[in-house]
Amino acid sequence: MTESNLDSLVFDLVEWVGKEPRTYRQVMDAWRTSCPRLTVWEEALERGYVARRGEAIAVTASGRAFVENTAATFCKT
Repeated sequence: MTESNLDSLVFDLVEWVGKEPRTYRQVMDAWRTSCPRLTVWEEALERGYVARRGEAIAVTASGRAFVENTAATFCKT
């Protein structure tokens, strides 16, 4: 997987989590069929874009900045 592909998937995950409150189970269920789910999840965690607080998953300030700064790149129409 290229860095650009991984960035695009991380963007999708962080943007999706940021749209409404999500639980850990919801995140894992929604990304279950996405290959490779755990790589994307782990990358978002390592970069500090999302955080797990108990069962809740939240987008961090860094994650919001990532989405805002890269939306034009990944949301081309």
